[in-house]
Amino acid sequence: MAAGMREVVAVRLSPEAFTPFGWLPVSDTDPIDAVLPFEFAWNDAHVNVISHAPDEVEHSERGLVCDRFYRHDSHTQTLLPLDVDSVVAVAPASATFESLADLDEIRAFLVAPLEGFALARGTWHWGPFPLGNAPVRLWNVQGKRYREDNACVELDPAVDITFEASR
Repeated sequence: MAAGMREVVAVRLSPEAFTPFGWLPVSDTDPIDAVLPFEFAWNDAHVNVISHAPDEVEHSERGLVCDRFYRHDSHTQTLLPLDVDSVVAVAPASATFESLADLDEIRAFLVAPLEGFALARGTWHWGPFPLGNAPVRLWNVQGKRYREDNACVELDPAVDITFEASR
């Protein structure tokens, strides 16, 4: 691991672990389904398919290197990997990344194909990026004008997102 780099071990995606950052979709018969807080302040909800390739991020000996986070303050975002295992890193909307303590709030999750999640409005996120050599294709629900609402923060030091290769 590079000098100063932090390590975050990715864990299986679960509703309990993901709650500070958003939620996992539930059955339409689950009462919570009616109250999940999807938000599109600009009334511009949009669905498309996006992808992330392995060469979009740096790889370390143990995992992938997260060197930046993105967030959207005008809308929630829902992502569903369609084809390959991937990893996503998140941090709460309250993180400012002005101190090293904010790096301690970063969590990472292993996401299997067809395991979707919704990011709460303002949640910092990186990925999902594929764990293998093939790009990950993602069903994406977000604001159509996301480029106008796409804050980015570069991490210093970077974070090594590690995971068990046997998964």
